[in-house]
Amino acid sequence: MLVTKTLPELRDACASLGGSLGLVPTMGALHDGHLALVKAARAGRATVAASIFVNPLQFGPNEDFARYPRDAAGDLAKLEAAGCDLVWLPDVETMYPADDVTTITVAGPSEHWEGAARPGHFTGVATVVAKLFGQVRPDFAYFGEKDWQQVQVIRRMVQDLLLPVEIVPVPTVREQDGLAMSSRNRFLSPAERQAAPRLYAALRQAATAIAGGAPTAGALGQAETALAAAGMARDYLALVDAQSLVPLQTATPPARIIAAARLGSVRLLDNVAVEA
Repeated sequence: MLVTKTLPELRDACASLGGSLGLVPTMGALHDGHLALVKAARAGRATVAASIFVNPLQFGPNEDFARYPRDAAGDLAKLEAAGCDLVWLPDVETMYPADDVTTITVAGPSEHWEGAARPGHFTGVATVVAKLFGQVRPDFAYFGEKDWQQVQVIRRMVQDLLLPVEIVPVPTVREQDGLAMSSRNRFLSPAERQAAPRLYAALRQAATAIAGGAPTAGALGQAETALAAAGMARDYLALVDAQSLVPLQTATPPARIIAAARLGSVRLLDNVAVEA
């Protein structure tokens, strides 16, 4: 496995690998969800590159950039064991030179939910992903569906800017009790960890009810009650169009329930499809 830390090293490594290239962008602190993206890239018969960069531009002033878990040595060992061919480890100065003046703002799917709860977040995401695409020049890029809105924002950016990369979404990887895998789950207390799977359970119950013809408001209200009973503070809970993220009153395909809820110091994200 090649490990690169400068742009010349990256360019030489990409040139030496040849063939189609799949990129797995990460912020490190890797878990089985990230490794599922590497597996998906390998299954696509692409040479696999992964990036590790904790992106300051997507964190707000009161968010957990400094607290975000970092484990470079452990991450590299996991990537090598998973069959990754190339790792890109840029520093902040490489990603954001002092004279940079360009950022990317994607309207449309970024305007609600995470975009409203975390102003500027998706500008940071779109900018860093565009830079990674320009640096690595992948043919495919793999993203987990846990961050559903993020996937739609990146898809729209690629579509609108005519970027020559195919976005490949990969289903959410979950613990045995249903909790979506996340690097931040390590900050849950034992009691919070026991309660956390109730988010997914509530979303599944709401999706089943809506698909069966129950009123959307009632189904989402029951889900919100379940979250409150589990000690979670809801940021948002909504039925949306799966691509545009606009709210829906009825489950017009493709529809998705998306949610963000706070449990202790941890903000949990999850989503489920609604099969109308």
